[in-house]
Formats: sequence, C-alpha cells, structure tokens
Amino acid sequence: MLDFFTIFSKGGIVLWCFQGAGVTESFTGPVNALIRSVILQERSGNASFTHGALSLKYKLDNEFELIFVVGFQKILTLTYVDKLINDIQLRFRDRYKNELEQKGALKLLNNSFDFGDDFKMLLREAEDSSKGRTVSMKNYKESAKSQKTVKSMIESKGGDENKDQGGRKNKSTKKDAAAAEANKKDAGKAAVSKAVENGNHGLSPDEAMQRRRDEFFRKRTATTEKSSKSPKPQKPREKVMRVWDMGGSSTKNLDYSERNGDGSQNGDHPDRTLNDPDMQLSSMEGDLLSVDYEESEEDEEEAEEEQVEKAERVVNQTSQPSSKKRGGFGGMLGMLRGLVGSKSLTQEDMHPILEKMREHLIAKNVAAEIASQLCDSVAKKLEGKVMGTFTTVASTVKQSLQESLVQILQPKRRVDILRDVMEAQSQRRPFVVTFCGVNGVGKSTNLAKISFWLIENGFSVLIAACDTFRSGAVEQLRTHQRRLNSLHPPERHGGRQVVQLYEKGYGKDAAGIAMEAIAYARNQRFDVVLVDTAGRMQDNVPLMTALTKLIAVNTPDLVLFVGEALVGNEAVDQLVKFNKALADHSMSEKPHLIDGIVLTKFDTIDDKVGAAISMTYITGQPIVFVGTGQTYNDLRSLNARAVVSALMKA
Repeated sequence: MLDFFTIFSKGGIVLWCFQGAGVTESFTGPVNALIRSVILQERSGNASFTHGALSLKYKLDNEFELIFVVGFQKILTLTYVDKLINDIQLRFRDRYKNELEQKGALKLLNNSFDFGDDFKMLLREAEDSSKGRTVSMKNYKESAKSQKTVKSMIESKGGDENKDQGGRKNKSTKKDAAAAEANKKDAGKAAVSKAVENGNHGLSPDEAMQRRRDEFFRKRTATTEKSSKSPKPQKPREKVMRVWDMGGSSTKNLDYSERNGDGSQNGDHPDRTLNDPDMQLSSMEGDLLSVDYEESEEDEEEAEEEQVEKAERVVNQTSQPSSKKRGGFGGMLGMLRGLVGSKSLTQEDMHPILEKMREHLIAKNVAAEIASQLCDSVAKKLEGKVMGTFTTVASTVKQSLQESLVQILQPKRRVDILRDVMEAQSQRRPFVVTFCGVNGVGKSTNLAKISFWLIENGFSVLIAACDTFRSGAVEQLRTHQRRLNSLHPPERHGGRQVVQLYEKGYGKDAAGIAMEAIAYARNQRFDVVLVDTAGRMQDNVPLMTALTKLIAVNTPDLVLFVGEALVGNEAVDQLVKFNKALADHSMSEKPHLIDGIVLTKFDTIDDKVGAAISMTYITGQPIVFVGTGQTYNDLRSLNARAVVSALMKA
C-alpha cells in the first residue's frame, strides 16, 4: 500500500529508507520537491504534500534534526498513516539516540542503520488498528430514538404551574444573588486592605513612604520628558495656496497661443526637460539600489527602554517572591532558572507568543491566512527543540519567525535582467517583458522607470502599447517616451531614439499588437520589448482570457505582476486568481505563470510592508522591482533583511 518511507537528517543524509513491493520509480524526485517547495520555503504548517500522483506526509523531529517522509498513491485513503509516522518517529529516535551515545556520529554514518524489522512490526500494528476501528452501522434497537416512549413525547398539562414556580424561584434566586454580591463587596474591601498592608514587602512605614515618593517623581519626570518630545499642537494656520514644483509661477507659462504647432517657441526644443534643473536625474547604471530602512534614534532609545523595563520586571518577579522563602541566593537561582533553557519547547509554551506574533503580522498588512500559516510553520519547526542557554521562549520564537521571513523573501532563483538581456542579444532577438495587474496599481509608470534603468545601462527599448481599452493609455506612454528621449537625446546614440513606442490606437487585439511589436523590434534590432497591458480585475473572465492569449501567443521571457504595497488580504486573492486564470485558459501542458512581482507605492506604507510577504508566499516568486516614488530614479530592488526588520519592529 505504501510506495516508500524514508528517514533523513536535515543535513541531507539518508539514514534509512523502504520501498514498496512492485514500485520501480525512484522516490528522490518527490522527496526533493518536498524539500524545495515546503521545508526550505517555511511552509511546514500543513503536514501533507502532493507531487504528481503521489501524496506525501512528513513529520519533523527538531530535537535530533530528523525528517520522516511517507509516500503513497493519492487515490488511496489510508487512515493509519498518521499513527504509523508517529510510532516510527518515537521508535526510531530512541534507537538513534542510543546508537549515537554508543558508537558516535562517524561510526553511525558509516554503518547502515538496521530498522527493517521494527518498521514491518509497526506497519502491521498500524494496519490492524485501522481495521479494528471500523464501526458497523447501528440497528434501530441500539439507537437513541428507540429508547423514547410515548409518555415522554406528550406535553404535560401543568406547564403553566411549572412556569409560575420557576418565576418564583427566579425571584428568590435574584434576592440571594444580591445578598451574595454584597458579601463579595465586603470581602473585596477586606482583601484590598490586606493587600495594602502586605504590599510593602516587609518595609517600615518610612521606607514605604520614601519608595512611593520615588515612584511618583519618576512617573512625573517621565511625563515631562514625553511632553517635551511631543509639544502641544499649535493653532491651525490659514490655508495657503499650493505651488507645484514644476507648475510655473504665472499664467504666461500656460499660454500656448504664440507657440508653433510642434510646441516649440523661437526655435527651442519642444521638450525642455534637459534645461529644467528639477528633472536632472542621477545615473542608474548597474544594479539597482536596495530598499533600506533606518530606525531613528528615538525608536532605538524607546526599544532599549522597553527591554530594560522588561528585564527589571522579570528580575523583580523572580527575586521578590523567592526572597522571603530562600533569601538572596534562592532569588538568584530562581532568576537563572527562568532564563536558562532546560526543556524542549511545546505547543502550549509557544501558543500565546505565536498568537501575539500573528496579530502583529496582520497589523503590518500581512494577509490573515498567510500570517496563520507562517505561525503554524514556526510552531512545527520549533516543537521539541531544546532551548539554548540564557534564552527565553519569546526570543526563540521571534528569532525563528524572523529567519523564516527572510527565507521567504530571498529569491529562489536569481533574476538578473541585465544578464538575460545580454544573453538575448547574443541570440539576436529582443528580450520581452509583459506587465500585468489590476487597475490603478502603476503599471505604465513603473514600466517607464524600468525603461529608464535599461537605457542607463546601454540598451534600446521598444514599448508596446497593448492597453487598447483605457482612454489616455497610449498618450501616457507617448509622454514617457518623449521625456525619456529628452533625457537621452538621439545625438548621443548615433541619431537613433533609444526609446520608441509601438501603438495601433484603441479597440484592437492586444495579442496581435504585441506580436507585431516583437517582430518590429527584431527587425529594427531593439534589445528589450516592454509590453504594457490593460488593467483588469481578477474576476473578469473575458479580460483574463485575453491576457492568457497574449502570453501564450507571444511567449514572453518574463511575466511580471504589478501590485501595490497598500493591499492586505486582497493580494492573496489577486495573485491566486491571476495564476489560476493563466493556467486554466492556457492550451499548453506547462502554462506560463507569473515569474516575478513589481511592488509599487512602497513609499506610502511606512513600516507596514506585509504585502511583500503575502505576495511572495503565495506565488513563490521573487519581488524583482520596488517602486518608491514618482520620478524615474525611484526604482529599487528588495532588501529582505531590511524589510523583515521593518516588519518585526513594534
């Protein structure tokens, strides 16, 4: 019934394996897919994985760094698999521990681990237990319905009398409850007075008075410091007319009546971008700069103060109760016992901390479903692991979650567009990139930023205007083309425009326009073709079908999903349905899905960067570009550790 069962360490050493009778195919492919797609990507919250016709179940042993994997045909319903994998884990880890203590690690790895007899015995026991649990159908005499009598189904006539008695009882119980509450209040007052007497911890009245006075002055000084940091808001000033940066100071700049038909005046160049000091952009040659977060000094001071207060609170809680019983030495032992890791972690230890972490992630814009899956994965990863010395459960869980987030954001494969473009150049063909996404996320704007970056690195770009639906889409791209050519005039490039726009107007077939643009780029020796598509909602079936047709017909080298960093749970729905539509409407066996993500409006979210986690976790694809502003220079690459530090910041 089982295809295979294998046990290996997290370092990749296979300790023992079993292959079912009649199974000829190797199980290395499914196991490697499980390692790549689940274990390395921090998706171990769910204990099952499907690969082709096989269904795999696995279990992690974090104390000995072992992984147990069982595989069987997914059409089968094997109820004993969970019990089998748990029993084998308990039996194998005991044998493994004894072998390590007796032989040592090197001899154990050189010799084969004999576990076949134990496996057959546990498999037989699991199969027998599943057969014994089959429940036969009850007959009518054994059911609860047969125990009812006719008398029990007849309503009694004295129902009203019972109600009256019940009402009287309720009145009497209310009186008793009021009396009980009065007694509780008296008891509470007495308890409070006792607490006040015992709250001094054996201090004399003068010492207690001095202690309360110190606490009062400390709180007073803290409030004055806070008030000095945040002054009182001033009275609102009168509204001042806004002056835009490049808007001009008079209406003469808006008067085009004396200008020529091409927009020039007195023989000037039609676009004055080069002469405008505000449009002088810095060079973007080479790799993009990464997004970085710098914590302010006030945030660091507040974090340090919080840590100090927590440490003092822990010391006080551990030392004060024990000082009465054991003296100063007992208090020190109690404090050390709270810090030193002396036991393995359990689900009960981690549950309250993980719940707070989940709420924190949701507050930082991570989708609720993704936050729950991440916390479940961290719990599976840490369960049974022995804590290190002088570490707390909270710090261990937080560090593990931080490592998991960094692992998710780091790309599984290197996306080097400059290298790929040069490789396409050697093949004498253009490198084609298609942009897709919902409405209003900034596809055209970020396409222009990427065009500027490619031009700065010496490549020529052809923009294909395949958004034939939105009014003004072609004019927007033409404006970007004119501005980019003014920043890189044809005189510097042998009289050739480095950016050109290929458009056929509105209402045309987008797939046909893209095909013609790629053919034109091949003939005119353009290096890159950037295909701009119309924004579409993920539930619009006709538009999703048209997008699938465009990708299937033109086979672009890269399909980028453009999403904004402002979304939360909507990011999951968008990406899942975009990928599903591309897979469903494609005619090929291996449809071209989303290859990467462009995250826009990243400068508007402060430290709520959870959308990056949600999008990367859903697709498993990297974030290639990050838009951080409204100029051509505002394009960055993702720095995983900086984003995670911003995400974990309180």
